[in-house]
Amino acid sequence: MVQRNPRGRRLAARGLWSGAEVVVTLGVVLLLLVVHQLWWTNRQARADARHKVQSLEREWGRPGSEDAGVPSAPPGEGADTDTDAVGEGGGAPAGGARAAAAAAPRWDQAYAVIRIPRLGLTAPVAQGISKSGVLDKGYVGHYPRTAQPGGAGNFALAGHRNTHGEPFRYINRLRRGDRITVETRERVYTYVVDKTLAQTAARDSGVIAAVPRSNLKPAFGYSEPGSYVTLTTCTPEFTSRYRLVVWGKLAGVQER
Repeated sequence: MVQRNPRGRRLAARGLWSGAEVVVTLGVVLLLLVVHQLWWTNRQARADARHKVQSLEREWGRPGSEDAGVPSAPPGEGADTDTDAVGEGGGAPAGGARAAAAAAPRWDQAYAVIRIPRLGLTAPVAQGISKSGVLDKGYVGHYPRTAQPGGAGNFALAGHRNTHGEPFRYINRLRRGDRITVETRERVYTYVVDKTLAQTAARDSGVIAAVPRSNLKPAFGYSEPGSYVTLTTCTPEFTSRYRLVVWGKLAGVQER
């Protein structure tokens, strides 16, 4: 007859229980990390961005409305080389900027407000594309060495598509003819969406050149000088493998 070993069975059961506790604990930690990335960073960054927009408007003598914000989805809908940016090596400086162009701000300074009516988006624009100083605050970042708003050349911008306010989450929904306005202390610049490049590599610096044209997909872009705006973000969602690009052209400048 086989004799049972109660002590061995108790040790085995205790080991299984301890292992299960470790697995559950790790699962809870991972869940909290996901909640932090997908919910808390958005909540915090949107609040910071909203306050910055209101602060800028007060500085400009235009008290911000109470409902000014940075929605993550169009009204009525629920809601780094991973920095949502593209390489800057080929981004030539914009030359011959028009007199109405905004002046260059200091590094990481929020100095403009971008509004995209189709997306219900309002967000501050800051100089530079650093994660900690600009993008992770829910701001839209301006690529250094590209044109300022209204200037001849390419006013190129980057923004997160997921987490940290995700201001550019839905720019894939923009269509030709949609308006993009950029407000500064002195003027309001209106751009009109013209072209989209659904996917390109993060190193495709041609998309933010003074005359924007993809280095990897030359059929996408422009061949003549002008006053352009470029929006860049990561794609597909929740990855940073490729970049999504939206281009527009300057349609008007209004004095404030």
